[in-house]
Amino acid sequence: MSRLWQRPALLVAITAALMLGAGFAVGWASATSTPGNDSPEAGFARDMQTHHQQAVEMAMYEWQNGEDEAMRAMAYDIATAQASEIGMMRSWLREWDVRLSSSEPMAWAGDEHVHGPEAGGLMPGMATEEQMAEFRQLTGHESDIMFAELMIAHHIGGIDMAEAVVDLGEDRVVVDAAKRMITVQQNEIVNMEGHLDNILAAVGGQE
Repeated sequence: MSRLWQRPALLVAITAALMLGAGFAVGWASATSTPGNDSPEAGFARDMQTHHQQAVEMAMYEWQNGEDEAMRAMAYDIATAQASEIGMMRSWLREWDVRLSSSEPMAWAGDEHVHGPEAGGLMPGMATEEQMAEFRQLTGHESDIMFAELMIAHHIGGIDMAEAVVDLGEDRVVVDAAKRMITVQQNEIVNMEGHLDNILAAVGGQE
């Protein structure tokens, strides 16, 4: 195992920084008419950054505290990929010269796509503070199980958000990125569901 692999927070930061630079390059290839402050693209980029930040936090906790090696590897991949996407989306917002944060999450999506923030002002699929506090107390297979349950719900909400910007957005770069997110997260849901079943079966067999 390399020294970099043993320092997950550093690797996530490096990955995000590299993707931030790449995001600027991608932005130059986008259409000359850039999204404005109230566009679906800008709203999506602002909200998905926040959504991804929670996913990175959950995934890095699982990587450091879980027991199942396959689930920890999935968590590590999620953390590094979504940290990269945070950098990409931040670069979009800066290039478009729009606000970097949102005062009204999901306002851009419209009721016909995502039905507004969930209870407590959360975006679709996000864990509550109570759930996060409980998760941070777990280790071993308990961490593996709750991570999978929370992240599956998180991905389902993220897919809903990405599908909304695919329907509403006009910027090719953003729409293509959202489609990639949908594909990746759908595959990760399938993998986590299958491996969660294996963990639950193994833990049940030990009782």
